[in-house]
Amino acid sequence: EMTSSLVGSEMCIRDRYLVVVNIIAIALTIYDKRASVLGLWRVRESTLMLFSFLGGSVLMYLIMRIIHHKTRHPLFMVGIPIIFVLQIIFTLVVLYAVGYIG
Repeated sequence: EMTSSLVGSEMCIRDRYLVVVNIIAIALTIYDKRASVLGLWRVRESTLMLFSFLGGSVLMYLIMRIIHHKTRHPLFMVGIPIIFVLQIIFTLVVLYAVGYIG
């Protein structure tokens, strides 16, 4: 049944995927901040944006704001919220297409 797969008590594959992607996004963001302070190897901006695109946008953005990392870079402060809005739109379109909403 579709309802149970979307809001069931057990973590489905989608939920596990999002947990893993968000943990990686947070770890990369925190590592990159630390590396920038210590002069170590940095995470590529494209890698950070990729994990935002893959589902880590909200937590990555919040962590960046909390630890004051990349907050002067429009690519991140504007780009990540745009990615999040596009993810919401995509999700709504898919849910509508499969008949879950609308």
